[in-house]
Amino acid sequence: MSSEPARLGTAPFDRGHTDDLMSFLAASPSPYHAVANAAARLEKAGFRQVEEADAWDGTSGGKYVLRGGAIIAWYVPEGAEPHTPFRIVGAHTDSPNLRVKPQPDMGAHGWRQIAVEIYGGPLLNSWLDRDLGLAGRLSLRDGTSRLVSIDRPLLRVPQLAIHMDRSIHEKGLQLDKQRHMQPIWGLGDSVDEGDLIAFLEQETGLAAGEVTGWDLMTHSVEPPAHLGRDRELVAGPRMDNLLSVHAGTAALAAVSARGDLSYIPVLAAFDHEENGSQADTGADGPLLGSVLERSVFARGGTYEDRARAFAATVCLSSDTGHAVHPNYAERHDPTHHPRANGGPILKVNVNQRYATDGSGRAVFAAACERAGVPWQTFVSNNAMPCGTTIGPITAARHGIRTVDIGVAILSMHSVRELCGADDPYLLANALVAFLED
Repeated sequence: MSSEPARLGTAPFDRGHTDDLMSFLAASPSPYHAVANAAARLEKAGFRQVEEADAWDGTSGGKYVLRGGAIIAWYVPEGAEPHTPFRIVGAHTDSPNLRVKPQPDMGAHGWRQIAVEIYGGPLLNSWLDRDLGLAGRLSLRDGTSRLVSIDRPLLRVPQLAIHMDRSIHEKGLQLDKQRHMQPIWGLGDSVDEGDLIAFLEQETGLAAGEVTGWDLMTHSVEPPAHLGRDRELVAGPRMDNLLSVHAGTAALAAVSARGDLSYIPVLAAFDHEENGSQADTGADGPLLGSVLERSVFARGGTYEDRARAFAATVCLSSDTGHAVHPNYAERHDPTHHPRANGGPILKVNVNQRYATDGSGRAVFAAACERAGVPWQTFVSNNAMPCGTTIGPITAARHGIRTVDIGVAILSMHSVRELCGADDPYLLANALVAFLED
């Protein structure tokens, strides 16, 4: 298959979109940073933040709600009726990683360590011998919060030398999540309670004792990079699923500048997909439904208008999927081999691990055709368990027709993932065509 990009005609995004994605990934080491960066981009496109605790009006224009690591943004075109349906791009902001425990300071045998908990389902071996930074959200005594990002080598999870585990190649690497994954960050014979938080207060210019709560996580400080002889690949962190958050943000901003729209375009980027979505900021929570309903009611709508709008609404749940692996091709379905730079993938599972059905396939195919974007299909090998996304949750919770799509990558849930350099902008162009239909 050729790695040449598709002919997109007047589509808004090209290879520059992929370079911008790399900047977005580097600037978003936590879900809180990701939504802050998405909000800043939407602000430049004319969107404004609305507070959930305030009364909402029915004016046109771009609006967004922030809650923790989630953002819901929407654009109301001039003349939109209360029953005008929505076109939603769904995604998630979280990625598997190592997260700091409530009592983080620990150590042994002259090493100072940080106590971490495993978040989601990371490939644990990919976190070994990496230079790690620390990022997230600090909650302050006055009730406000502060983002923090230590984007330099601070932590490291050292692997056991082969001299002390000679049988590793025969038995395979076996990691105990509690005993083997606690990173080191210095030397010392004593453990000083509060040391890590005091360090972060100094780093962020806060007074001692000002931090009373935290949501902190590790990240690799190695920046995203082009890879390959012809730079046709991109390696970087958190592509699952900030690649889709970035594409959805760019698509919504582009569509909002185009004026006449038949639908209300929406970006719904949730937190906590990697551990089941059951959170107030997760897809299984009330956030999306509340925002959509309040938008209907703010425009003078009734429950009947809400029902009409939801009945005609479609959601593209955009999350990364699996490209065929050249070293493990037998793990894939023999007739479905998505390839890098082959365009976005339609994800299908008849047991509803993905929400796609035939009518959803038609919606996605039509959007790709309008955008001049090639697309592929992913189906799991029947002998392998299938992953899932926010798609089935969105469909079941809100009664909204939902289609699961994404970009095919390698090394999913690794600290560093790999995709084709053309696929991010091909996805973004398909999302524009979907949102503006």
